Amino acid sequence: MIEHSFHTPIEYLKGVGPQRADIIKKELNIFTFGDLISYYPFRYIDRTRFYKINQLQPDLPSVQVIGRLLHVETVGQKRAKRLVAQFKDETGTMELVWFQGIRWLEKGLKVGAVYIIFGKPTLFKGLLSMTHPEMELYNPTAKKTGNPSLQPVYRSTEKLKQFSLDSKGIQRLQENLITWAIKKVEENIPEYILKKHHLLEKGAALLSIHFPSNQQDLQAAQKRLKFEELFFIQLKLLKNKLLQTQKFKGHLFDRVGASFNLFYKDRLPFPLTNAQKRVLKEIRHDTHTGAQMNRLLQGDVGSGKTVVALMTMLLAVDNGCQACMMAPTEILAQQHYNNLAELLKDLPVSLKLLTGSTPKKERLLMHQSLESGDLNILVGTHALIEDVVKFKNLGIVVIDEQHRFGVEQRAKLWRKNAIPPHMLVMTATPIPRTLAMTLYGDLDVSVIDELPAGRKPIKTLHLFENSRLRMFGFMREEIAKGRQVYIVYPLIKESEKLDLMHLEAGIEALIREFPLPDFRISVVHGKMTPKDKEFEMQRFIKGETQLMVATTVIEVGVNVPNATVMIIENAERFGLSQLHQLRGRVGRGGEQSFCILMSSKKLSKEGKLRLETMVRTNDGFEIAETDLKLRGPGDIAGTQQSGILDLKLADLSTDQTILLEARNLVINIFKNDPNLAAPQNLLLRKYLFKQNPGISWEKIS
Repeated sequence: MIEHSFHTPIEYLKGVGPQRADIIKKELNIFTFGDLISYYPFRYIDRTRFYKINQLQPDLPSVQVIGRLLHVETVGQKRAKRLVAQFKDETGTMELVWFQGIRWLEKGLKVGAVYIIFGKPTLFKGLLSMTHPEMELYNPTAKKTGNPSLQPVYRSTEKLKQFSLDSKGIQRLQENLITWAIKKVEENIPEYILKKHHLLEKGAALLSIHFPSNQQDLQAAQKRLKFEELFFIQLKLLKNKLLQTQKFKGHLFDRVGASFNLFYKDRLPFPLTNAQKRVLKEIRHDTHTGAQMNRLLQGDVGSGKTVVALMTMLLAVDNGCQACMMAPTEILAQQHYNNLAELLKDLPVSLKLLTGSTPKKERLLMHQSLESGDLNILVGTHALIEDVVKFKNLGIVVIDEQHRFGVEQRAKLWRKNAIPPHMLVMTATPIPRTLAMTLYGDLDVSVIDELPAGRKPIKTLHLFENSRLRMFGFMREEIAKGRQVYIVYPLIKESEKLDLMHLEAGIEALIREFPLPDFRISVVHGKMTPKDKEFEMQRFIKGETQLMVATTVIEVGVNVPNATVMIIENAERFGLSQLHQLRGRVGRGGEQSFCILMSSKKLSKEGKLRLETMVRTNDGFEIAETDLKLRGPGDIAGTQQSGILDLKLADLSTDQTILLEARNLVINIFKNDPNLAAPQNLLLRKYLFKQNPGISWEKIS
């Protein structure tokens, strides 16, 4: 007899076999016994209540009925083929219909047998029916696992259902596995933590998550398994942070010199806010320790991150080092270069721009001045990470809109120097606190949470299609004052699937409303060449055009203080963070600015909430929290590439308390036992070593 383990391939589980194993692997990414036991229910239903057929109504949710299967036949041909069964109880008859998995069902269904069916009742041509119901042979003496009023529901797919692997089918597999699993599962959290935080043992938690006896057991199981997920994420992240601070030496920026002081006294465009001063102090502290800085700088659009980044780079220059700033697009890199060039005007600091469009001759000169140390600050795109780009002494790397870069791209900049450069990664996409602690838990986080003095909050309005003429009138008023207007569309061309206003149709309408030569229009979208985009952008920046019609390509990287109106067409189709980013393109000067959200009257509940949130607040962090609740962490920019957020049970939008509890615990553990050498922490050390076999414990003291 084979001795099974949690690594045993899923095909060896009773009830699976080779065919079902293939489809389970493809559809659910489940390969082993361990994968299956970690495939948790997403909700629970009360299976103690039974309906009679004459009580069924189409507005009921999923219900269960006991009755007899009278007759089964296959109807139709090829694609229109379906399986139809008559189902009867003492109060009436209904139809059961299946469009998929017919071959499996024909083999398994027993005419004349009594079944429990579960599904949503519908009316079709006046007759009651149920499509793809779950089917279970009625056995009043059968012993049920768990509590019938808390029956697990597992996510399934149409392909799985073809192999009778609906929720009920997956539940049967879990029943086959659970008795063995709870005897074999090894505890991975030390006993002192379980006691202190009132957590179930792993085996008990697995049994109760799949087959809870009551609501209290279910909640205890959920807390234990959520805690475990978040605890081990924090353990890995904070271990990495400990390794970085003790293993990687950093440049020592121990003096504030002429460049920094001259800029601070004579070139600052406006007084620093208290938030900017606080962040600069945090950076000064980091770069004064002799360890490599790894800091995330969050700040809403227009909060003054660029000035903080520049002053940090000047700190590097004053300490004999070079600096570079990497942006994800040429437009944004050009924008940063222009801003920095203006701020550094008349200062003895050399600055250059390197992108894919930089001519070869200029590149060669740039490479030479970088290697000689004559070039102080280099701004660029991915071109910065090319092997031919070599620095004499790179002291700090600033990465803007960091979520658009992969880990490997960032690591290439690390390797450009014998002593790893300090890293300052910036984002204008506000990140909810829970997400920041989970995604960037190995970084120190700084937040600029106030706008420079003189900036007026942007007024946001939501208008429906029937107010379009009013919107055009408002545009004319603003243009008459000498202001400029953005209009953003979600599509370039009309889509057959989506009934959206598209950019080309929008331009036609605008030309009718705003005829030449009184009004001039710039057009920018993702299908244009970088050269054409830059030409159109520059026309708008210089004030040669009054209207900028664009797709979301202008979400980042355009700074036109004279633009006071942002109009977003089909605003209900955009995510909250994207709407907030687009709104941030205006309000960059001293004049009152406006954001107008245009939508159809047909709004989903979520679409309505997004637009109401935008109208109610300008606070990027409040918007990000709402976005997290609506979309979940997997959809928030950049989380997919991290590989961290493969959460099976924990939810960052609702489990903040558990996350904080787990993180604070890990902080205390490393504070008292950085090597995890104490006997009570050997389980944790073993876990970390399994995750990172190459980890060097000796580097930690």
